[in-house]
Amino acid sequence: MTINPDLTINFSSTHRLQWEEAQQKDVILYPEGMVELNQSSAEILKLCDGSRTLDQLVTDLEVKFATSGLKNDISSFLEDALKNGWIQQP
Repeated sequence: MTINPDLTINFSSTHRLQWEEAQQKDVILYPEGMVELNQSSAEILKLCDGSRTLDQLVTDLEVKFATSGLKNDISSFLEDALKNGWIQQP
């Protein structure tokens, strides 16, 4: 599965992204369990609200963190997230 750069990216409706106080990290909750996220992964997934394409998401993160060259890393993570069912595209 690959991310279609022309389509928006949505966080899955069958998963929930939330801060978990006990672990002091953001996690993905789903019926079968929980996935702990590092800060970078959480920041990417927080922007998967159905309003941004891949390029828009990359631009927003590069502006937020005052850096550039994140597209390959973000694309790679989002492809894994798509395979895991954490995100969807219309």
